[in-house]
Amino acid sequence: MENQTVITEFILLGLSNDPQVQLLFFFVFLIIYTATLLGNSMIMLIIRTEPSFHTPMFFFLKNLALVDICYSSVTVPKMLENFVGRSKSMPVVGCTVQIFFFIYFACTEVSLLAAMSYDRYIAICDPLHYSTIMNKQMCRQLMAGTFIMGFLDAMVNTAPLMNLTFCGHNRINHFTCDLPAILNLSCSETFINYIVIIVSGFFFGVIPCLLTLLSYVRIISTILKIHSTKGRSKAFSTCSSHLIVVCLFYFSTFFRHMKLSSLSPSDLDRVISIQYLILTPLLNPIIYCLKNNEIKAIIWRRLGKHG
Repeated sequence: MENQTVITEFILLGLSNDPQVQLLFFFVFLIIYTATLLGNSMIMLIIRTEPSFHTPMFFFLKNLALVDICYSSVTVPKMLENFVGRSKSMPVVGCTVQIFFFIYFACTEVSLLAAMSYDRYIAICDPLHYSTIMNKQMCRQLMAGTFIMGFLDAMVNTAPLMNLTFCGHNRINHFTCDLPAILNLSCSETFINYIVIIVSGFFFGVIPCLLTLLSYVRIISTILKIHSTKGRSKAFSTCSSHLIVVCLFYFSTFFRHMKLSSLSPSDLDRVISIQYLILTPLLNPIIYCLKNNEIKAIIWRRLGKHG
């Protein structure tokens, strides 16, 4: 370590070294990012201005749209800058900050999806007590809990990074500051960091996932007991969009951490990261607009007024 230079910045290699391909990627991801901002902002605006949407389900959906905007904004602007800029460097402190906010919003989204599944569970499995249980105070407490969970997870994972020293090469084969890649560049002992990742992943990732899964097991079991086809269809339509969003987010996240052998680890990391960092925040508002008849009706009504 004495003969190695301590590095103060990382080089993000991105998705390609070809300038023409980088320019193409810049326009493609700029369009996706712009659509993400517009789509989620539209969801937030509609829910805020439509009195009939002032319900627990849409309260959580509005906050999911906000989290998706923040979640996408943590990494995409820097990635776009690297596509067209000469310097692809990022200070060590900047990488730590990016990792903090990435974990913060990722964990908040996981927790929020669990809270939304609990809301659907009460609505379908205990509809008579829904308004009593899911009151404004409960919704605010659940929402506050999701942000607290995100903050704790981010702090637990980034605090140990402050004690690490980085030396040797400083190139990261990714378009973002990936935590495992950062740890591989450290010339300090990283055993504690990996233990923290595993433990925090269980408490802040696996447990909310299991709660979400348990909620939907009960929901599906209740729906199957409904005798009328119309009743089953109506019950399922109230949670189908959320179920699709949950599957989309969790599947891409799980594949990211499983390190499938069909691709090299670096290729897998980048491909799957595009899915859950860039495409998922874009698809969420599209899924809710397509699958939720109430939102579709409001959009068409407002388009008709301005048409």
